[in-house]
Amino acid sequence: MSKSKLYWICQLSGWSVYVLLNLIFFILQSEIKSNEILIYLFWLPIGIGITHSFRFVVVKSNLMKVKIYFQIPLVILGSFINAGIFYFAEFILQKALKIQVEEIGVIDMVANVINYAFVFFFWSLAYFAYHFLMNYTQAEMKTLRWEAAMKEAELNKIKSQLNPHFMFNSMNSIRALIDENPIKAKEAVTQLSNILRNTLMMEKNKLISFKDELNLVSDYLQLEKIRYEERLSFNIEQDQDSNHFQIPPLLLQTLVENAIKHGISKLPKGGTIAILSKVIHQKMEITITNDGKYQENSETDSGFGLKNSNERLKYLFGNSSTITINNENNKVVTRVILPKNNLI
Repeated sequence: MSKSKLYWICQLSGWSVYVLLNLIFFILQSEIKSNEILIYLFWLPIGIGITHSFRFVVVKSNLMKVKIYFQIPLVILGSFINAGIFYFAEFILQKALKIQVEEIGVIDMVANVINYAFVFFFWSLAYFAYHFLMNYTQAEMKTLRWEAAMKEAELNKIKSQLNPHFMFNSMNSIRALIDENPIKAKEAVTQLSNILRNTLMMEKNKLISFKDELNLVSDYLQLEKIRYEERLSFNIEQDQDSNHFQIPPLLLQTLVENAIKHGISKLPKGGTIAILSKVIHQKMEITITNDGKYQENSETDSGFGLKNSNERLKYLFGNSSTITINNENNKVVTRVILPKNNLI
């Protein structure tokens, strides 16, 4: 509904209710003549005309933009002026309809003007309150859009760091194979091609299905398997319900890469990476377990993988998601908890 339509609906309904209540109250108090009923019926166009004119003055004078402590006395003054005009119009109408009007003293006249002033003051209060609420809502929406834009810019900045970092490590893996085993190097190029094709498609989205992310991680581990040979083994167990979840692109791949870089690669005999997903109470828990030892106070604690992943989840899900990394039973365990369809 447009603002103009809503305004006129409120004008007609508000003044109609006011006129009807006064008319009923007057009939219950005393007998009323037909020409006196006309007086009350004329209240409707007179009241609408005065308040609409007052609205015109308010809009043209930009009264809405004035500080509130200036608005209040101006509204009170305007209410008394409107009440005086209303009282004068009623008096002229009574004369025109030849209704016998008793002599009214100054005190009674002032009392009537004050009574009408309350009506116009409440009309002004409702009008100003509506626009204050609308302006507040618009300001709040602007703030939210600004915050969203800032988060979007920060998220894009974070995402822009992912592909160069991932590409650098993958190309190093392939470079190490070119002289040693050209056939495996060719296979690695094919794996990398699949990964890059998928990542280019993912780049357009804030979230992708967990299934697609897991396929990319599988290709990545196959690529790293060529590089590390017997030193790297991996196992993936997926809860089928996790297919209904979405996660940030390359989140899981970055954490797996982190596990290889700071865990498996530092062990002479290598180790195993296990990925497990399960759904508990409408939340998905992803567990990445790898051989090695997590040094809590080392540089890896603020390294690219974990720091970047935490920032991405913060901007996308707020406090609804967590990443923790701990040593458990001589293993490094990284746990990611994600909500289902709960973007902020």
